[in-house]
Amino acid sequence: MAILLEEILRSVELWLKLTKKSQPYVNPNLDPVLLVPGIAGSILKAVDDENGKEERVWVRILAADYTFRTKLWSRFDPSTGKTVSMDEKTSIAVPEDRHGLYAIDVLDPDLIIGRECVYYFHDMIVEMINWGFQEGKTLFGFGYDFRQSNRLQETMDRLAEKLESVYNAAGGKKINIISHSMGGLLVKCFMSLHSDVFEKYVKNWIAIAAPFQGAPGYVNSTFLNGMSFVNGWEQNFFISKWSMHQMLIECPSFYELMGCPDFHWQNIPVLELWREKLNSDGKSHIILESYPPQDSIEIVKESLANNKINHDGEDLPLPLNMEILKWANETRKILSCAKLPPQVKFYNIYGTSLDTPHSVCYGSGEKPVSDLQQLRYIQAKYICVDGDGTVPVESAKADGLKAEARVGVPGEHRGILCDHHVFRILKHWLKAGEPDPFYNPLNDYVILPTAFEIERHEENGVEVASLKEEWEIISHDQDEHNSLTADKMSLNTITVSYEGANQCCSDAHAGVVAVVNSENDSREKHVQMNGLTVSVDA
Repeated sequence: MAILLEEILRSVELWLKLTKKSQPYVNPNLDPVLLVPGIAGSILKAVDDENGKEERVWVRILAADYTFRTKLWSRFDPSTGKTVSMDEKTSIAVPEDRHGLYAIDVLDPDLIIGRECVYYFHDMIVEMINWGFQEGKTLFGFGYDFRQSNRLQETMDRLAEKLESVYNAAGGKKINIISHSMGGLLVKCFMSLHSDVFEKYVKNWIAIAAPFQGAPGYVNSTFLNGMSFVNGWEQNFFISKWSMHQMLIECPSFYELMGCPDFHWQNIPVLELWREKLNSDGKSHIILESYPPQDSIEIVKESLANNKINHDGEDLPLPLNMEILKWANETRKILSCAKLPPQVKFYNIYGTSLDTPHSVCYGSGEKPVSDLQQLRYIQAKYICVDGDGTVPVESAKADGLKAEARVGVPGEHRGILCDHHVFRILKHWLKAGEPDPFYNPLNDYVILPTAFEIERHEENGVEVASLKEEWEIISHDQDEHNSLTADKMSLNTITVSYEGANQCCSDAHAGVVAVVNSENDSREKHVQMNGLTVSVDA
């Protein structure tokens, strides 16, 4: 009986330990964070205006395409600037569960196999909770109807209310906003239109992979050929490219992602067409035509002239919407005039090292384009630049603001949200851990041990522990990434300790020798660090 009781007590103790360990670490000193997603980055639910019934329409698997077409296909109302669902009995809402985090965490919570493909801020949320952030106290989300304009008044009003509620929930602490992709345009619109509210509640704004000057190659090809939210085998379970395409044609937000025609591009994004022309003598020849952003609109307009959708058994025309284009041009003017309030700090993280569509080409010298309306059925060829696969580096860096830092991180547009390098930078900027005065996100170092050696010997009656380490230090320099393979650095440390009868003294010396070799540059840097600690054992 005694043994049985002892086993029960041990089990209870073990259970209590496990329960205690499962309690998340909370750091009450952190400033609150508000996460703002990009296009297609919020769960959307359709609400029946007659009976109040709700169903998730983005993202889902079962009957996904049908529900998407019946609930999310919309028409733009130029009098309000809002795109309204074709189903007049349906309103689109964003769930506010978990203080707004539910809508931007896992976009299809029911998905089991391949769930990672619908992760949005999930990994970042998990990481930040490990740092000590707490949902509803210091961690919040702002989901929104991504079909709408980034300056729609309804969205601006909701964001103002969200900032105030986060500020109050955090006990009057100013907010760190972390935006991703198009969320950066939404935040910038708000900052321009409501700078007083922005300055009152916001401490820092960190934009990640924001298309500040648009994503020209991505948008042009999507207007003509549609787009998939996910790649690989998982896309078979989601919305078809064409269904997504038909929705985006009536979405102001997507027009606001077009390549900015007024921006001074280093390489102007163009829409290229191989076409057959007749000479004055009647002989044909093949030429390559190039259209810069402003001129390419006419090509897209003509290619979509006969585009239509079938809704409720009725064929409805769906050409390129020139009213939305006019609205988007006004949005660009607002974005170009945005100024950072003096009390707010801005940081920019952008993706690099991936081929990113910049210009789009249709046809070839052997198969020229004969009918512009056939462009929708022709596979595009891309002229790529450096970027994150969606947004070119040139566009993401051109925020037009006074930035505390701009950091390029190798990564894919959405995948960058789960990149551990990004987590390290965010943790540093948010001051979410022990401060590291030697870490600089602009010149990040990853140290990989390649050899390890330790010796113990006696000198003059004193025991000496000698630790020698050789390291390879890999540096990523955003502006000189081509010379990375030529950079080599080494680090050696020696620690000596000796013991007396009543005290222990240790003298630590660390030296860093950096040798940089390139074709035109050879230099050596030496840094000496010393530390002395004494402890007395009474």
